Amino acid sequence: MPAMPLDPLLLDFALLLGLSLFFGLAFEEFYAPLGAGRPGGIRTFPLLALTGALLYRLDPVQLLPFAVGLLVLGAWLYAYYRRHMVEREVEGEPNVGLVVPVCNALAYLLGPVSLAEPHWIAIGAAVAAVLLLTAREPLHGLARRVETAEIVTAGKFLILTGIVLPLLPDVPVTSLTSITPYAAWLALLAVCTLSYASYLLQRFVAPAGSDLWVAVLGGLYSSTATTVVLAHRAGANPALNAQAQAGIILATGVMYLRILAVVAVFNLPLARGLAPTMLALSLAGLALAALQYWRARGQASAASNVLPLNPLELPAAATFAVLFVVISIVANWAKDHYGALGVNALAAVVGVTDIDPFVLSLAEGGATPLPASASAIAILIATASNNLLKAAYTVGFAGRRGSWPAIAALVLLAAAAGVAAYVVATMRA
Repeated sequence: MPAMPLDPLLLDFALLLGLSLFFGLAFEEFYAPLGAGRPGGIRTFPLLALTGALLYRLDPVQLLPFAVGLLVLGAWLYAYYRRHMVEREVEGEPNVGLVVPVCNALAYLLGPVSLAEPHWIAIGAAVAAVLLLTAREPLHGLARRVETAEIVTAGKFLILTGIVLPLLPDVPVTSLTSITPYAAWLALLAVCTLSYASYLLQRFVAPAGSDLWVAVLGGLYSSTATTVVLAHRAGANPALNAQAQAGIILATGVMYLRILAVVAVFNLPLARGLAPTMLALSLAGLALAALQYWRARGQASAASNVLPLNPLELPAAATFAVLFVVISIVANWAKDHYGALGVNALAAVVGVTDIDPFVLSLAEGGATPLPASASAIAILIATASNNLLKAAYTVGFAGRRGSWPAIAALVLLAAAAGVAAYVVATMRA
C-alpha cells in the first residue's frame, strides 16, 4: 500500500511544539543563573503555545476564544508585573523590564502564527526572540557605545533605501537610455551601502582591516562601486590611502570569480572555457593586492584610528550615479551608430557601465547566439574596459599622487585580459 501523506496540520503542530520548546529552553537557561523565579520556561511556553493554537482552531474566523485566552493571559501577566514592580521598588531598583511578560505573550501567539502563516514567519519570530533574549549584555554594551550621530546616520540610510527607493519609477523616462530612475538610485545606494558597511566595520568590529573586508564583499557585488568608495576615502584621508589601494585591487580580483560563477550558473560550457583565464586573472589580482597590503603594513596602525567624516559618502555616490547614467547614454549612442562592429565593440562600451547584464545576456544566449569562444572574447574585453574605468575613478577620487599601485594593477589586469582575448581570437581564426 502506498504511504499516506502526512497531514499538514500535524506538521504545523510539530513545528509549534519544537519552536516553543526551543524558546522555553532559552528563556529558562537565561534566567536560571539569576535565581529569582519568573513565569515561563521549558514547560510553560509549550503549554501557552498549544493553548493559543487550540483556541485559534476553535474559531479561526472571529477569533473569539483566542481573544478571550489572550485577555486571561494579559490579566495574569499584569498581576505578575504589578507584584514584580512593587518588589523592585522596595529593593530600590525602579527599572522594571517588560521582557518576561512579552516573552510569555509571544509564546501564546506562536500557536496561531504557526498554523495560519508560512512556517518561516514562526521560525523567524522564535529565533529572533531567542537571540534578543540571550544577547542582552552585548546589546546593552552596543547601546552604550552608539552615539546620537550614529543613530542619525542610520536614519538617513534607511530613508535612502526604505522610503526614496520604493517611490521611484522602474521604467525608462527617456529614449536616450534604458536606465530607470530606480536603477540610477540603486547605483547611488550601492556606493552608500558599501561605504556605510565599511564605516560600521571600522567603527565597531574590525578597525584594522575593515577596508579589505569591504573590498571582498564589494567585489562580490560591484567592484566599480567599491573602487569609488575606497578611492574617495583615500582622497579624503591620506592615512587610508595605502590600504585603500590594496582594497581596490582586491575587489577586482574577486570580480573575476563573481563573473565566472555567474556564467557557470547559466552556461557551464562557456564557464569551462573561461575558467583558466578568469582564474589566472583573479589569482594575479589577489597576488597584486597582497603585495600592496604588504607594502601598506607600516601605515596600518596609523590608518586604523582614522574614521570617515561622511559614513554614507553621499557626494561620491551622487557623482557615481550621474556618471552611471551619462555613460549609459554614451553606450546606447555608440551601439546605435556602430552596431556593425559587432559584439566586441559593444563589449568595450558596456565595460564602462555595468558588465553583469552584458555577461548574463551572453551566458543565457538572450541575444543572437554566439560560439563559446566569441562570447569569451566579449566578456574578456568587457572586463578590460571596466578595469580601465576603475583606474579612471581611482585617479578622479583619490588623485594621481599615491594612486599608482592600484592604477598600475588595474591597467596590467586590463592588458592581460586584452591579450587573453587576442589569443582566443587568434586560436579561433
